[in-house]
Amino acid sequence: MAASLTRSGGRKVAVVGAALADCGRADDATPYTLHAQAARRALADSGLDRSVVDGFASAGTGVLAPVEVAEYLGLRPTWVDSTSVGGSTWEVMAAHAADAIAAGHADAVLLVYGSTARADIRAGRRTGNLSFGARGPLQFEVPYGHTLIAKYAMAARRHMLEHGTTLEQLAEVAVQARENAARNPEAMYRDPLTVDDVLSAPMIADPFTKLHCCIRSDGGAAVLLAAEEYVQDSRPAPVRILGTGEHVSHATMSEWPDFTVSPAAVSGRLAFERAGVRPADIELAEIYDAFTYMTLVTLEDLGFCKKGEGGAYVQARELPVNTDGGGLSAQHPGMRGLFLLVEAVRQLRGEAGARQVLRKDGTLPELAVASGTGGWFCSSGTVVLGRA
Repeated sequence: MAASLTRSGGRKVAVVGAALADCGRADDATPYTLHAQAARRALADSGLDRSVVDGFASAGTGVLAPVEVAEYLGLRPTWVDSTSVGGSTWEVMAAHAADAIAAGHADAVLLVYGSTARADIRAGRRTGNLSFGARGPLQFEVPYGHTLIAKYAMAARRHMLEHGTTLEQLAEVAVQARENAARNPEAMYRDPLTVDDVLSAPMIADPFTKLHCCIRSDGGAAVLLAAEEYVQDSRPAPVRILGTGEHVSHATMSEWPDFTVSPAAVSGRLAFERAGVRPADIELAEIYDAFTYMTLVTLEDLGFCKKGEGGAYVQARELPVNTDGGGLSAQHPGMRGLFLLVEAVRQLRGEAGARQVLRKDGTLPELAVASGTGGWFCSSGTVVLGRA
């Protein structure tokens, strides 16, 4: 078994609380109420009193995200983080929080996210066209219609050209996500899905049809990390943070050296090295899947298969991936990285119900990885977790 993360101060770090807010359709909620709901549930899950929380991390809400949300929650933390690098934000924040706890700069850090992305679009409070503005480096791409989905579509086409990846293999990612979602009562979409359904859906950005793309939902999540001395007082079995890695790659497509290699190739290597484990030791993976290509290429870059073999690897179903249904079927309220950590923790605790991953002998898995991606493969954060 890998050793727990022990950096500067030498303290081990564990996830002692994990929970979701109401997800899917939350027309009557605000992002703040979803933050509060997720935070209360994570604290209740941990069994610890809120007074132990001296660290707080949040992003995506307001100008002063951790300050405004902490105030709303009635917290006055002495350690904060508002790192915002897209969907990988929460894996990167978890890494920072683990380092802070290990070094003695905080004892218990609460990571919280809440978003009403779906409700906002329905109410006309935001646009669904994600072009990310026309200032700074992005100004040179916006005139050519380089929306977020177009960037991912170009990357997918490059992988298909270089490695022979097929539309059917990409579609299989969405099919497997829906199969997992069918066993998750909290998933937004649970109806059966076939490869033909994915291929025949309305085209959004070639080669992606609508079903190659993540759903739009509301929702929230929270995770509480704590030092080892609090583990004995926590209600559930703790899940250790064994190793973390983070990496940023590019902002403009012209500065991305290879469309077939994501920043997870670096963050994953670092996380596995620091955890003292190999990809072959991992028993389940929670991977950011705003689009089907993300899952496939991230599996390659984390080392579960060789470059160019992601399509065949997905079809072979050699590893349980996105066991809750992922962003393609379960929920995707925006920066989904925190949901990956919640699902990984639930699986390692044996709390996943009908979708629970088990070993052949019926025992619980011991090692999981959560890997988030931000922007258009601009950033990556990877966390290796282990059952204590």
